[in-house]
Amino acid sequence: MKMFPYPRLRGAVSLRVDSAKVKAPEQPREQLDSRARSVVERVVALGQAETVDWETATLTISATIPAKATEPGGPWADVVVVALLTDRTTNTRITSRLAPEAEGGREWRGELQLLRSDVRDRATLTVQVVATVDGVPGRIVGEAADDWIVDVQSDTPTREQSFDIKEVAFARGPRWLQNFTDAPWIVNASGALPTVHINTDFEGMTDILAAEGRGSEGLVNELMVSQMAADVWIAVFHSAIGDLEIEDDGTPLFPYGWQGEVLREMLPDVMPDRTLEDALREVHRRRVGATGWTELQPRIQYAAMRRAEVPRALSETVRGLEKLKREDEA
Repeated sequence: MKMFPYPRLRGAVSLRVDSAKVKAPEQPREQLDSRARSVVERVVALGQAETVDWETATLTISATIPAKATEPGGPWADVVVVALLTDRTTNTRITSRLAPEAEGGREWRGELQLLRSDVRDRATLTVQVVATVDGVPGRIVGEAADDWIVDVQSDTPTREQSFDIKEVAFARGPRWLQNFTDAPWIVNASGALPTVHINTDFEGMTDILAAEGRGSEGLVNELMVSQMAADVWIAVFHSAIGDLEIEDDGTPLFPYGWQGEVLREMLPDVMPDRTLEDALREVHRRRVGATGWTELQPRIQYAAMRRAEVPRALSETVRGLEKLKREDEA
C-alpha cells in the first residue's frame, strides 16, 4: 500500500472511452462503431478500422471523479483531470486535459490524439486527478482504479492475449525455419505476441489440425494444442526473464505486455510462498548467478503445464481413447 504525505481523494475515479476515430492523409476521418470498444474488457481495438493506413487516432474520453474533489473548502485547489496514454516499448507518454461538463461537476470529458507510429502494439490509458495541495502544485490526488487498453493492431477488443498460430511448410518457409524441418512446431517468443509455427511438412500434422470432435484425431488435436500452449508459456517465461529492465540498485522490473502477464501468472508456482516482487528478484538472481537456475527448471515446466492445462488434456485424451477402444470391441 502506497503512502502519500498529503491528502488524497477517497472514492472511485472511473474512466470510459466513448468513441474512437482514425484518420489517414487525404482521406475522410473514419468513425469506428461500438464493436471496436469493449466496456467489459476496457479495450479499444483500432485494428478494426477499415482505413488500414491510418496515421492518427482520436479517442473521446470521459471520466467521473468524486464530488469532494471540487467542493469549496476542500484541501485541493486548481483541480484538473488528465488522460494519460503510455507505451513503455516505444517510450511514449501522451497527456490530454479533460474539461468539466458542468462547473464543479463530477463528469469530465475530452479527446486524446495519438500517432500510429507512437504505439507498437498495445498502450495503457488511464486518468489522473491533479491538484495543488498545501501550496504544492502538480500533486496526483486520485487516479482511475481500472485502466483501458488501446490496441492498434487487433480487430477484437479483448484484454487477454493468447498466442498466434501460423501454418508453414518449414522446408520451403523462412530460412530460419528451414533448420527445423524435422520438428512438428517451433515457438517464437521474440515478438509482441508469441507465435507457434506449425510444420505442415510433418506427416499427419495437417489432418490433426483440422480434426474436431471426440474422435481419436480430435482428442490428439486437443492434447497437441495444450502442449503447444505449455511450450509458449515456457518460451515466453525464459524470454522475459532474460530481458528484464534492471534499476540502478539491481532491482528487476516486471516487463510490460504479454511477458509481464506470463511472469505474474507463473511466478507463484515457480517460487511459492513469496510475493511477486520477491519471486522476480530471486529468479533473476538465480539466472544470473552461479547456482540455482537449473533447479528451477522443473518448477517452470510445472507452472507452464498448469497454465496450459496439460494434465486435464492428457486425462481427457486417455479416457477418450479408452472409450473409443471399448466401443470398437463391443
